[in-house]
Amino acid sequence: MKAIWNNEVIAESNDTIVVEKNHYFPKDSVKAEYLAPSPTHTTCPWKGLASYYSLTVDGKQNTDAAWFYPEPKEAAANIKDYVAFWKGVQITQ
Repeated sequence: MKAIWNNEVIAESNDTIVVEKNHYFPKDSVKAEYLAPSPTHTTCPWKGLASYYSLTVDGKQNTDAAWFYPEPKEAAANIKDYVAFWKGVQITQ
């Protein structure tokens, strides 16, 4: 699977985990040079506290376009160290 935004591959892996129709990519498959930490946090009742990244590609920014669970609850332990995308990031094979 590939995560693509602004014509650039942000992440690529054959080992994504699908949760609630979102592909979570192993963190080491995500190109860190496109990520910037965001102060945004949200809470999922069963996954826990989510943190976000904004993407910057070729001078364009996509705020809070990626999220992850640094310390997921037990029910979501399998997505620790995985990153998911939204806000126009295309997920393709």
